[in-house]
Amino acid sequence: MNEDVDFILQATKENMDNAISHLEKELVKIRAGKANPSMLSSVMVEYYGSMTPLSQVSNINTPDGRTLSVQPWEKKMIPEIESAIMNANLGFNPMNNGEMVIINVPPLTEERRKQLVKQAKAEAEHAKVSVRSARQEGNKEIKALGVSEDLEKNAEIDIQELTDDYTVRIDKILEVKEAEIMKV
Repeated sequence: MNEDVDFILQATKENMDNAISHLEKELVKIRAGKANPSMLSSVMVEYYGSMTPLSQVSNINTPDGRTLSVQPWEKKMIPEIESAIMNANLGFNPMNNGEMVIINVPPLTEERRKQLVKQAKAEAEHAKVSVRSARQEGNKEIKALGVSEDLEKNAEIDIQELTDDYTVRIDKILEVKEAEIMKV
């Protein structure tokens, strides 16, 4: 096959891989009953006058499946961290013991589980849109090459097969996440 066509196919595949990677990162942020340090990834703390991610001013651990512990590098940061977690509107009620901030992760209600599944489905749909736009971009670049009709058709078929594979992968990832969220 033509080297340019191979290059376009590879670039299309990379774009689709990026869509999957992004989906996986976003789904980790969606809480599924168990405590996970990434639940606090959106929390920003004021640190020496600038907004800093919580993970850069503290150590975040999960001593058990229902608890998050936030150990700041500097003890004077504890009140700042507590208020940042409250202001992040994650539904957590942080407490401190003078050494660290402790968050008991409440069990999910049925209604909240359904909201999280909806959120996960929306993320999966975004990933599918990214995959489809990678397909569209790949097909457009193939047409622009001006290669023979047969080569063009074969490349379009290859790109469509990639699209179908990635769509199935997205559905499987979503299915696993959905089961994880709905598991009581």
